[in-house]
Amino acid sequence: MSDTPPYDPAQEGAQMRFDGRMSYNDYLQLDLVLGAQTTQTQTHDEMLFIIQHQTSELWMRLILHEIGAAREEIRGDRLQPAFKMLSRVAKIFEQLNSAWDVLRTMTPSEYTAFRDDLGQSSGFQSWQYRLIEFAVGNRNPAMIRPHEHRPDILAKIEAELARPSLYDEALQALDRAGVAIPASVLSRDFAKPYAFSAEVMAAWAWVYRDPEGHWALYELAEKLVDFEDYFRRWRFNHVTTVERVIGFKRGTGGTGGVSYLRRMLEVELFPELWRVRTEL
Repeated sequence: MSDTPPYDPAQEGAQMRFDGRMSYNDYLQLDLVLGAQTTQTQTHDEMLFIIQHQTSELWMRLILHEIGAAREEIRGDRLQPAFKMLSRVAKIFEQLNSAWDVLRTMTPSEYTAFRDDLGQSSGFQSWQYRLIEFAVGNRNPAMIRPHEHRPDILAKIEAELARPSLYDEALQALDRAGVAIPASVLSRDFAKPYAFSAEVMAAWAWVYRDPEGHWALYELAEKLVDFEDYFRRWRFNHVTTVERVIGFKRGTGGTGGVSYLRRMLEVELFPELWRVRTEL
């Protein structure tokens, strides 16, 4: 047996006593976070299901934090900080995409064992996901209804609909930079869904045909495409995961399940940025 005494981190200055002082557990409020996994059944896989969705909601909170800040930077024509934030959001969606691989380890038999105990709860009702969609430009007022029972959440969603989306801010930045955007687009009712504009596509084409002359706007366009690229992958992985686990059953929240999710795959957040590629 070695005569060397056990390693003691305190000898190197590590703090070992935390009576009345902030610890790692205190700072992260881990008692609250780790105490939030309340299962409805005794089945083994329900814990996976809960943690999957809770961690997704935490990442969504960060996405909203970053998108909100990026939108403010774009409004102030400070594009470089916005690029960093949008790049971070794309990486967060990469994390969320990887998380589906973990959920797909749950088989249909394992999910069926506790699915009925979810009641009518469904990811369809995620108000943070709805805010993300509304924040970037996919605004459908019909999707407000699942949140009407919570006045506090409803107020957040209605406030979002009253302000320009991330894409609206990007188009206004183009116009301020001398790349003309139609007045009808700039002054549109932000609460309504965005509609494709041939004039807006022509504006983006102007940028893409001269990257060196419009580098900041060119990079802004690509950051938005990066975001939607990862977002589309997340939606696709969602569809395949649901089909793998429940097939074509209806969702617990009453949606068509896979059929509803497939319809969402057709949504374009920044339609002109995708269609302009055909014109170049």
